[in-house]
Amino acid sequence: MTYHIDQLHPGMSASTSKTVTEADIILFAGISTDVNPAHLDEEYCKGTMFGTRIAHGMLSAGFISATLANKLPGPGTIYLSQTLKFKAPVKPGDTVTATVTVREVSLEKNRVILDTVCTVGGKTVIDGECLMMPPVRAAKPTGTV
Repeated sequence: MTYHIDQLHPGMSASTSKTVTEADIILFAGISTDVNPAHLDEEYCKGTMFGTRIAHGMLSAGFISATLANKLPGPGTIYLSQTLKFKAPVKPGDTVTATVTVREVSLEKNRVILDTVCTVGGKTVIDGECLMMPPVRAAKPTGTV
């Protein structure tokens, strides 16, 4: 479903959950060209503060984008801005839940501000906010020619 600006109100929320797999990390590294050993090299990671490999932060942030595009406001929505604060790592096998919640609606400007958060097991791993432009309703025909 697509929500238009007049259908949105503060407190509306939607979520998407995805378990991060080895394939997700490898494919994301290939697509993004981010081949940081923190994501790909277990031996290297044993000497890091995490002690093991971690998923790309932007991979998890992508689940926020998916929730916005697919659920709230939904298909046709345009991203205008996004802030992200990375709070904790996501490891292979973790299930990330991305939740977006409408905070503010501007009917006049056709803009909506949403709080965005990703959690793993109830712990926040990403926190932020975004500004979106919901799709505009198609004009209704006014008569016949």
